Amino acid sequence: MAKKKGGTTVEAVTAVVEPIVEGLGLRLWDVRLVKEGASLYLRVFIDKDDGVMIDDCEAVSRAIDGPLDELDPVDGEYTLEVCSPGIERELIKDEHFEQFIGADVMVKMIRPIDGIGREFCGKLKAYSKPDITIEDHSGENEVTFARKEAVYVKLDDFD
Repeated sequence: MAKKKGGTTVEAVTAVVEPIVEGLGLRLWDVRLVKEGASLYLRVFIDKDDGVMIDDCEAVSRAIDGPLDELDPVDGEYTLEVCSPGIERELIKDEHFEQFIGADVMVKMIRPIDGIGREFCGKLKAYSKPDITIEDHSGENEVTFARKEAVYVKLDDFD
């Protein structure tokens, strides 16, 4: 991740766009700078209780475009994308884990867990930084692991 004025590019962008997003009645879910092929994308994920609509994304994009041009956070060309974190959103921040205690999640681990493997689903039973506890859907088994051991923890639309 590139450095920008004493911090990462993502930190600099977050500091600029978060108050703008909140001023529009939305929450900033995440900011990511990703390289896909030869292209760089600055992705700003927004959220709100009743779901993000395309109009929300357009409003945020227009509102942050000028401040981002002034900040000039990325060396070279990049594409700005403003989007929803989606139904199967990745839980990233402490507050995400705390907000979704009791929710169904999908987990992918860096290394397999004995008897479970690398990928599994269950309910997010507890989060106590840095540990995550997942209960299987039968309610009979739990697994606790350090957050840094997971590739991702995402919401799951389990039925």
